[in-house]
Amino acid sequence: MAKELKNFTKRSDNYSQWYNELVVKADLAEQSAVRGCMVIKPYGYAIWEKMQRQLDDMFKATGHQNAYFPLLIPKSFLSREADHVEGFAKECAVVTHYRLKNDPDGNGVVVDPAARLEEELIIRPTSETIIWNTYKNWIHSYRDLPILVNQWANVFRWEMRTRMFLRTAEFLWQEGHTAHATKEEAEAEAIKMLNVYSEFAENYMAVPVVKGVKSPNERFAGALDTYTIEAMMQDGKALQSGTSHFLGQNFAKAFDVTFMNKDNKAEYVWATSWGVSTRLMGALIMTHSDDNGLVLPPKLAPIQVVIVPIYKNEEGLKNISEKVNPLVEELRKRGISVKYDDADNKRPGFKFADYEVKGVPVRLAVGQRDLEEGTVEIMRRDTLEKETVKFEGIADEVERLLDDIQNNLFTKALAMREARTITVDTYDEFKKKIEDGGFILAHWDGTTETEEKIKEETKATIRCIPFEGDKTPGKCMVTGKPSARRVIFARSY
Repeated sequence: MAKELKNFTKRSDNYSQWYNELVVKADLAEQSAVRGCMVIKPYGYAIWEKMQRQLDDMFKATGHQNAYFPLLIPKSFLSREADHVEGFAKECAVVTHYRLKNDPDGNGVVVDPAARLEEELIIRPTSETIIWNTYKNWIHSYRDLPILVNQWANVFRWEMRTRMFLRTAEFLWQEGHTAHATKEEAEAEAIKMLNVYSEFAENYMAVPVVKGVKSPNERFAGALDTYTIEAMMQDGKALQSGTSHFLGQNFAKAFDVTFMNKDNKAEYVWATSWGVSTRLMGALIMTHSDDNGLVLPPKLAPIQVVIVPIYKNEEGLKNISEKVNPLVEELRKRGISVKYDDADNKRPGFKFADYEVKGVPVRLAVGQRDLEEGTVEIMRRDTLEKETVKFEGIADEVERLLDDIQNNLFTKALAMREARTITVDTYDEFKKKIEDGGFILAHWDGTTETEEKIKEETKATIRCIPFEGDKTPGKCMVTGKPSARRVIFARSY
């Protein structure tokens, strides 16, 4: 049974299949009866909760408050901002009726045609429209600004090709929506929140990211600028891991949200929105995990340490428990989440395999000989290294090891990204190198036509115009026209 748990497709054989199998075998999620939607299982949701809790603390530390807005949005709201409706129209799920009835012909329940809604409602794909309609009631004077609001919610976008966590019809996320008196304040807010996302990704997820601005063709529908953090997965593909949008006054104008400034003159409000979703779970899985299962950074692991007793009888278990229970209490006092798995429903070998697949960072094993010799076996999940150490001082060793694992995962992921980031100057070289995956730094003439040509011919997109990096002017690799600087191209999820 333990071997069955670890019977994965290898990443090198089929990365996509490896990912799908891992999500299921690590007990993170499963497909649901609703097409394109997933069930997030308790272990998977526990990881999301740790992400959510940390991000929520970071949002509140920057002055934001949580609120909640309706799931259903009047269809007319989407049409008020032209780019917004064009960007989301193909993904909208529409509610047209409010009642079912029994079919007199015996075909079960059917929609009651008499119960058609006067105005159809959209299940929210995002909340800008319903929120800015609300903000019209909240904002009258410069004294009402800024508004710094976030909501934790679900959204629905009718996806044709889905993959658990990475792209599902329904997903969980947070969306911040802020209102400001000046352009400068709104732009600063958008950058600030991008930096919050970057800090979370690198310091908690151990995922190195590149910060930058999207090309006009890749912007959020209705934004003047979209800022992004881009991560590289182990197969060399990019994953957009968080975005922050400077919306200008577009939504304020669409919903007529104005305020009286200090000179008693009416102005339109300036806006931002920003969000991350359960897609971060996909990033976490694909950045660190291996052919043995999930690998979790300690800061986001639901169980940071598992202790497995190895015994022959009840007396043996009792003796081990007397030794281990004070350690469990000590680790918990230090803020370390620990599980002492003394259940007798599974053999130790199965438990070892199960916790390895689930990515528990540190495993301790204690047997009768360990009691006699004052030792404990300790294994770290990131490298699978095992050693026998003295039981005395083990709490200090566990704490040190958790920090080392967290740092090692980031260092390893950064080294992979740097090794797979290259510079090219010609389109022929680009078309060859993009087949190998990774980030490609290349010159682009700034036009949508050239960007679309590259996408059509290579399936690669501009992931971002990075804030840092090579800003030396050059010539577009496709057209030879002037290019202000290199941008990052990659194939993506």
